[in-house]
Amino acid sequence: MKSTFAHNFQEWLHNLDKRPSLLVVLSVLWILVICVIGFFWHLGSTGLVDETEPLFAEASRQMVVTGNWITPYFNGETRFDKPALIYWCQAIAYKIIGVNEWAVRLPSAFAAMVLTSLSFYTVYQYAEPTKNVSLPHKRWIIAVFATILMAFCPEMVVWGRIGVSDMLLTGFTSCTLLCFFWGYANPPQSKGIFPSPWYIACYLCAAGGVLTKGPIGFVLPGLVVLVFLLYVGKFWQIVREMKLFIGLPIVISLSLPWYILVFLQNGQKYIDSFFGYHNFERFTDVVNGHSAPWYFYFVVVLLGFAPYSVYLPIAIAKQKFWQRRHWSNRERSQQFGLFTCVWFFVVFGFFTIAVTKLPSYVLPLMPAAAILVALFWGKFMDDSTTPSISLQVTAWVNVSFVTVIAIALFYVTRIMGSDPAAPEFRATLQESGITTVGGLIWAISALVLAFAILRRVWVYLMGINLFAFALFLLFVLTPAQFLMDSQRQLPLRKVAYKLAQEQKPGEEIVMVGFKKPTAVFYSHRSITYFTTTPIGKEYLQQKKSQPPEIKSLLLISQPKKYPEMGLQPSDYEVLEQKGAYKLARVSLP
Repeated sequence: MKSTFAHNFQEWLHNLDKRPSLLVVLSVLWILVICVIGFFWHLGSTGLVDETEPLFAEASRQMVVTGNWITPYFNGETRFDKPALIYWCQAIAYKIIGVNEWAVRLPSAFAAMVLTSLSFYTVYQYAEPTKNVSLPHKRWIIAVFATILMAFCPEMVVWGRIGVSDMLLTGFTSCTLLCFFWGYANPPQSKGIFPSPWYIACYLCAAGGVLTKGPIGFVLPGLVVLVFLLYVGKFWQIVREMKLFIGLPIVISLSLPWYILVFLQNGQKYIDSFFGYHNFERFTDVVNGHSAPWYFYFVVVLLGFAPYSVYLPIAIAKQKFWQRRHWSNRERSQQFGLFTCVWFFVVFGFFTIAVTKLPSYVLPLMPAAAILVALFWGKFMDDSTTPSISLQVTAWVNVSFVTVIAIALFYVTRIMGSDPAAPEFRATLQESGITTVGGLIWAISALVLAFAILRRVWVYLMGINLFAFALFLLFVLTPAQFLMDSQRQLPLRKVAYKLAQEQKPGEEIVMVGFKKPTAVFYSHRSITYFTTTPIGKEYLQQKKSQPPEIKSLLLISQPKKYPEMGLQPSDYEVLEQKGAYKLARVSLP
């Protein structure tokens, strides 16, 4: 017998048939609510996080200060890691709302929101219609599930709240693929010179991806489309339909001018750094020590899409992607499940092959993972009273997984290492009780999941997971973020503000033992970095041995490193000491 809640919910869905405008309003409100919670809640309430985020933030600030919107600079040196679009977006945000953390992170949050919105519209349009007459608007429910899985996906939440280029690339890459499928599923009724508007949108998004992170912005979605078209046997037909002779010039004309201008300003130095080091070498060799075993991305997806990742194998298998003839014979608009599978596999395989590995590299497959799990749950809703053996086993794996998460949170403060930049963080975290709250949330969710399985109310399993993650995000991750900021970043910000006040004309600023770009961003000063104490000591001795033009320098380091550099208390004047950082004026006799 169905519960009263389920009966009332179905009645409410039936009533929506009579008020389609209400469905639109509810959809918009839904997207706004989950995106606010997932991406915008306290977006700029904490300081920038070392080390990558302030590199982008300061390079964007330099564009505003210098008026050079072609070559990015950080700390007086060119920064060729990424193309200009992320810097332009942050710089424009600075112009509108000022130089602050909100402006740094808004491009990522907006990219995540736009992607979520287009995903909702696409899933609503192309999810399979229900076979269950008692369940109207099933496609709307699937779209709701897909978007909340995106907004409440750990990896999407993290990179949607950080001012770096990864979410912007994911937004452009994923929107390129979604726009392609819209064009593919709606073939033009008549032959014309120009491709359909959706294909044009696909080309525009691809150009945005190239301006965000280079060739990967075109290569990655292009590879997904290529594999998909070859698999369904429609390659030449769709290539002609897409009118590449118009599409490729669109991509090139929008993305290439900046590459030409930055080359004209910097010459071969730019080619060697961006294309040689940051693209080719990252794919073929280990860069910056970012190596990992072949199974690295299995772990990343397991944790980055937790706790819903346990349903991914069964969700992928449910699409039966190996039945090539079955998929090839279906209408184009009915091939969305296969397309999403190809999207997931190609991105996963591409970065597994790449030698340099980082968790953020597989961020573009997270939207596909969310859609696949939502589509699977939609198929299950057709007949939720008779779950397969595989679903029953996966449900118990779900219980085990969240139980392990709960246990890990109860003991995390005992097993976590120490951070030199925040030596008191572990003790403070333990005293706060935040991890205990997190452990209780997941322990209770495990019990509720087990109860739902025993009562055979399978359809609520995903909702329980999502509700638990929402509580975890609001009451554990957000407070932990503030706590981490107070322990790790706030002391450095205070030191940065102090050195900006204390620096004399021509006085050099040196940081030893750390490389914290945050200090540059918040002080608006150039800093000389030495990551090891011996090199810093050698530099200070060198400065003291030469007749100085300026009789002092400002030194930022850990208090314990001052005597390691041969400095006695009489050699310097302490100006500020916060957390792990001591700022002092060192005399240069």
